[in-house]
Amino acid sequence: MFVLLALLLPLAALGVKVAFFLLHPMAPQAPVVLTVPAGAPFAEVARLLERDGVVSDARALKLLVRLRGDATRIKAGEYAFNEAATPGDILDRLIKGDVQQHRFTIPEGFNLQEIAARLGAEGRGDRARFLRLASDPDFCRKLGISAGTLEGYLFPETYTVVAGMAEERLIRSMVEQFKSRLSPRIIDGGRKLNLNVHQLVTLASIIQKEAGNLAEMPLIASVFHNRLKKGIPLQADPTVIYGIDDFDGNLTRKHLQTTTPYNTYRISGLPAGPIANPGQKALEAAAFPATTGYYYFVAKGDGTHAFSKTLSEHNALVRRYQLRR
Repeated sequence: MFVLLALLLPLAALGVKVAFFLLHPMAPQAPVVLTVPAGAPFAEVARLLERDGVVSDARALKLLVRLRGDATRIKAGEYAFNEAATPGDILDRLIKGDVQQHRFTIPEGFNLQEIAARLGAEGRGDRARFLRLASDPDFCRKLGISAGTLEGYLFPETYTVVAGMAEERLIRSMVEQFKSRLSPRIIDGGRKLNLNVHQLVTLASIIQKEAGNLAEMPLIASVFHNRLKKGIPLQADPTVIYGIDDFDGNLTRKHLQTTTPYNTYRISGLPAGPIANPGQKALEAAAFPATTGYYYFVAKGDGTHAFSKTLSEHNALVRRYQLRR
């Protein structure tokens, strides 16, 4: 009898301990953000959870996941733990992939280099890998983009990203968003102006960089369309800057006189390709410009521009708004 009791008591104590582990919700002493590495064995995940106070016993958690058969179903990513939860609840979250989500915003007019720099600075991806993919013609073709790079085709928007998210997946989301915004109406509008999609996006990118506000975009578009029709060089500073390696912020006469595929002072028509990623309004302005007789515009210094039809009018406005300043 005493021998039986001696055997049963430890078993009962173990049962109580296991039941307590399984049923007792536990909360870390402070909010925890834990990163589950891709491909990590569950033993390592259990150790991290115990280390951070999310569970009380890594060995018991390993036994539980083995009994459930869930060891290979754990998803990598960032997990936030701050509320009391049972081990079963924790495992359910890891299997579901209930990871932290972050917002990544691309402002209108950002180019590939600027997007990649922000991606790296915010820790949302690898800058070099992003640029390598976005500049790979084969990858562009896989995404249905007939261009050498994805410049102009990554739509400015706020995207949801998670830790460890592949750069390729993020780029695909950006291109899909671009395709959804480039409506048949916009494509048809460009076609009526003798612009294919790549030319339309190129012009929209210039409009995006030149416009001080959304309301002026159709007017600026009209200037460029009028110049294209007459065979007058666009003479857009942002295109020149895009073609300069390591631009230091100082646009010089030498820059303007140096022929590059993007120097619209030296070449006629559109530059080699987009110089930035335009937003919806810029795309619409490129396809549906205002009807004007303007061939020139000059920045007034307050975020808007003054428009003119003749060179003499333009020179007078330059003296008024630029030289006087």
